[in-house]
Amino acid sequence: MEIVLSNIAKHFGREVVFQGLTRTLPSGSRTALLGANGSGKSTLLQVIGGALTPTAGTIAHQLQGSAVPQEQVYRHVSIAAPYLGLYEDLSLREVIGFHAGFKPLRQGLKTADVARIAYLDHALDKPVLHFSSGMKQRLKLALAILSDTPLLLLDEPASNLDAEAIAWYRSLLQQHMAGRTLVIASNRQAAEHDLCTESVEIGEYKGK
Repeated sequence: MEIVLSNIAKHFGREVVFQGLTRTLPSGSRTALLGANGSGKSTLLQVIGGALTPTAGTIAHQLQGSAVPQEQVYRHVSIAAPYLGLYEDLSLREVIGFHAGFKPLRQGLKTADVARIAYLDHALDKPVLHFSSGMKQRLKLALAILSDTPLLLLDEPASNLDAEAIAWYRSLLQQHMAGRTLVIASNRQAAEHDLCTESVEIGEYKGK
């Protein structure tokens, strides 16, 4: 999926989160959004994913040369982010099944495969409510990365992960990023975003 950002800005009331941002993210590109906490990375990520509308400027999504209507962009996006919750009253098996009903899994994967890949197969029938923060983050990442979507958005993916889990995340991403447009928001933790080949410094587009 190609994303074209044309002079976009996002304001919340009088706060200018970013402005004057023009950028093309080609299909298959890997871009890091870099900045300190509170700099607007997550906001820009949500604009790119079609969840937020820019205050000014335009954003266009194209898939295999055809324009994707704004109201249909969500069908082609998978995202993992700290602020996105899970249905914690459901079991892991139910959460994966529910997710797969909206976003097909890659390469014919089944519910049990997702659990195994995330090292959670021992907890298939356990309510997600009782998962540790690290288990929940592995689940969020597995659901996003293993979804068959052309646009993959990851917001601070190393949150709540120890060194072993960060290595797992990087390996999983490397296996499943080919041919997809990848955007990672990071507060410059290299292990999160060093698989990216391009970057956007949010601070360069702050209001003056």
